[in-house]
Amino acid sequence: MPEFLQRWQQPPASLRRRSAAASAVPARRPLHPAALVLLVSLWLATACNLPLWRAVAALPGHSGLRGLGFALAFAAIVLAGNLALLSLLAWGRVLKPVLAAMLLVAALGAYFMLSYGIVIDPGMLVNVVQTDPREAGDLLNWRLAATVLVLVGPPLWWLLRQPVRPLGAWRHLLHNGLLLLAAALLALGSLLLVFQDFASTMRNHTQLRYLINPLNSVYALGYAAATPLRMDTRTLLPLGRDAKLGASYATQSAPPLLVLVLGETARSANFGLNGYERATTPRLSARTDLASARNAWSCGTSTAASVPCMFSHLGRSGFTGRSANSENLLDVLQHAGLAVLWVDNQSGCKGVCDRVAQASTTGLQDPGLCPGGECQDPVLLKDLDARIAALPAEQRARGTVVVLHQMGSHGPAYAKRSNAAQKKFLPECQSNALQECSREQVVNAYDNSIVATDQFLDAAVQWLQAHAARSPAALVYVSDHGESLGENNLYLHGLPYAVAPDVQKHVPWITWLSPGMQERSGIATACLQRTLAERRISHDNYFHSVLGLMDVHSSVYEPAQDIYADCRGAAHPQ
Repeated sequence: MPEFLQRWQQPPASLRRRSAAASAVPARRPLHPAALVLLVSLWLATACNLPLWRAVAALPGHSGLRGLGFALAFAAIVLAGNLALLSLLAWGRVLKPVLAAMLLVAALGAYFMLSYGIVIDPGMLVNVVQTDPREAGDLLNWRLAATVLVLVGPPLWWLLRQPVRPLGAWRHLLHNGLLLLAAALLALGSLLLVFQDFASTMRNHTQLRYLINPLNSVYALGYAAATPLRMDTRTLLPLGRDAKLGASYATQSAPPLLVLVLGETARSANFGLNGYERATTPRLSARTDLASARNAWSCGTSTAASVPCMFSHLGRSGFTGRSANSENLLDVLQHAGLAVLWVDNQSGCKGVCDRVAQASTTGLQDPGLCPGGECQDPVLLKDLDARIAALPAEQRARGTVVVLHQMGSHGPAYAKRSNAAQKKFLPECQSNALQECSREQVVNAYDNSIVATDQFLDAAVQWLQAHAARSPAALVYVSDHGESLGENNLYLHGLPYAVAPDVQKHVPWITWLSPGMQERSGIATACLQRTLAERRISHDNYFHSVLGLMDVHSSVYEPAQDIYADCRGAAHPQ
């Protein structure tokens, strides 16, 4: 070969020196898989559990050396839990992907728990799974990206660069078994050291168990995955197949029309109609033909829990996962022969409307009502006459029940729930990262969303009044759950019912009856105003009250649960 070609094929001298120096550096020593699991578990138990350690530090009676000892023992228990979990999941080639996934899950969990004061339990996981792209977009912000980067970036960079010592299948099984045993011994030993304090704390502060990250997410996922094993999801349980229309239908000159407005995230305490110091409901407050129940309580603290429960006949104490596979209030109304329609401006009906006519505002193009592609609640009334007219004529001739599912005050982007003319309280929080705003700004944005709901409900009543000349009409508005607005550093909703603050459970319940409906049902609004003002009611009453209001008879109807029953006959005093 010619000499010039040999010189051309050789790398430059500087590159040869660099290559030689690099070859002189010893290769990174592979790490034992158990050591890798231990180090990642330490990161998960410490940095990724900041919400837990913040809550532990705030516990009453846990100061001084005893409090420090409790915290260290608790940390050892959390470390042991992560070790045990990863020893069961991390094997061979999937070791790094499993560890990376756990880091990502823990970082996301840590952000939402730190930012909004929520906990992660099976109910919260269901909320996440059922969140649509619009709702998910309201949760994205730079703080989320920064938190995930800080909590995942360093360990993930190290993890991907770290060589792992290969082990045979039997050796891997043996070592993982020993790691699991060590984790169990560590947890047991730590628990015995602080058993009395630990038992008392977990009994009195049950929310702590849902802060243990990422074990909380894994538990919630496992619980949800096991649901088909606990119940038969293939068989729909019939309900109210004996439903019949009452005597009022035999002599009716016009079919009744009932609108059920399903509110979203509305706190009773922030309704001016219910005594709030701010005029958040000026239009409703100006009306004298409404009855507002000021002491109404939800079935759950999230849409996924409350909506199926309130349309169920079981009530909160009897409602379990199995009831999700049962027919509900809308089915019973339809069995009785009424026309039923669900119109949704939210993330769906959670299975409640699966067997009735339904419509959604998703994808609707209307610059006035749907700015930025997200519709505000007045869109629910648009074309509503046409939607009702499309229902079967035979059923409409008997009567119609329409459910309007609001976007309401859905957070954290409260500012999106009101238009410019409805923003009475300023300055308002414009961010979906509520912790960036003062509490006053958060409350202002939320209260403006209640102003929007006030105007929507008044418009819905006016729409019904236009129909009342030819049909007895009624409206019942009930919110699915309430909301935390920064009280005790809690935001949004979804805490386990037993530990959730009242603001997440205390909801508005408003009833409007046209004169024709009062005459037809015998229920006087004046009587409702007296009897419901302070009477404690709940979503447990919803199923039976709607059946009673529509004069639907069935063996599943319980008169004692019908909040309107005490006023039946009041419109026709003897």
